[in-house]
Amino acid sequence: MQKENKVCNITPADRVGSVQEYYFSKKLKEVAEMNAAGKNVISLGVGSPDLPPSEQTIETLCEHAHNANEHGYQPYVGIPELRKGFADWYQTWYGVELDPKTEIQPLIGSKEGILHISLAFLNPGDGVLVPNPGYPTYSSVSKLVQANLIPYELKEELGWQPDFEALEKMDLSNVKLMWVNYPNMPTGANASRELFEKLVAFGRKHGIIICNDNPYSFILNDQPLSILSVPGAKDICIEMNSMSKAHNMPGWRMAMLASNAQFVQWILKVKSNIDSGQFKPMQHAAVEALKAPKEWYDNMNRTYRSRRDLAGQIMHAIGCTYDENQVGMFLWGKIPAEAEGSEALANKVLYEANVFITPGFIFGSCGERYVRISLCCKNEALQEALMRIKELKIIRSWKWN
Repeated sequence: MQKENKVCNITPADRVGSVQEYYFSKKLKEVAEMNAAGKNVISLGVGSPDLPPSEQTIETLCEHAHNANEHGYQPYVGIPELRKGFADWYQTWYGVELDPKTEIQPLIGSKEGILHISLAFLNPGDGVLVPNPGYPTYSSVSKLVQANLIPYELKEELGWQPDFEALEKMDLSNVKLMWVNYPNMPTGANASRELFEKLVAFGRKHGIIICNDNPYSFILNDQPLSILSVPGAKDICIEMNSMSKAHNMPGWRMAMLASNAQFVQWILKVKSNIDSGQFKPMQHAAVEALKAPKEWYDNMNRTYRSRRDLAGQIMHAIGCTYDENQVGMFLWGKIPAEAEGSEALANKVLYEANVFITPGFIFGSCGERYVRISLCCKNEALQEALMRIKELKIIRSWKWN
């Protein structure tokens, strides 16, 4: 008699049904299949820097990797040199003083930090304010921890900043945490001292933790800002920062958060039960990367400015308009009025020109009439993408049926 296969009766946890597979996880599989079929797709979708870290960073990694005693488990709080490196970096570039022993927590990437923060502060049913448009992980992690997701709209006419009048009219009685991201992704809206002061005041007034995700402040931006530079911000704010973008280390998963000592301790309590620290040679290499002089950022931005010019030409070739004042490593463009929507436009460009751009709908309903182009692609590829699109005369062939 054949035994019943009980595996067939297994079901996932309810939380799995509350989220979908990440858009890029699915779409890049399709792009890979197209490439396997000989399509040679040019990917302008993901913001994964193609530039290398500094030579000193790589040399430091290799030097320490040869040490036999640097391959074991590491402290959950990171090595002291790394925490001091982050503190010095914040003092040098943001004018923010942080205690490296108590106010900094290294992270295995900011994306993981979103989970650690959410687990540390959100109970099931707690309200969390999430930007629309915004990084999809803010929403998905909030759903996974069973928080009450409360989107707040960012509108182009307000410079993609929160509408504080609208926020004040909302029922905030159960809101525990607010996600913000300035300089902003996907819109490219820059941070300002005034905006950060308003956010800190809003958080203090309502007892809402303000979490600023700040990985883009050095990309095409001459004045990096931290929300923690506002007096009293540490009392109510957490800021995450990353080495993925400004130091070309996305695969290294090196990031950090900073806040008051109590918040950091609560997050560490969660984090120490989830991961076991980071590879020590990578931590030493990160310390070296954080010492980068102004010339490092200037050289990197010269490359991105050149790419940005070409990305702008691509936007115009597909009939999109955009704000010239954007910062960060993407270009956010408004699609033509005759276009059905961002996904339809992106698919048209993908299937007819073999060029992958990101439809804005994945960032929320307020992104539906926009598309995003990544600058993490060499000029030659951007020029090829532009040529393909121009040859197809896509602007003059909008047919959305």
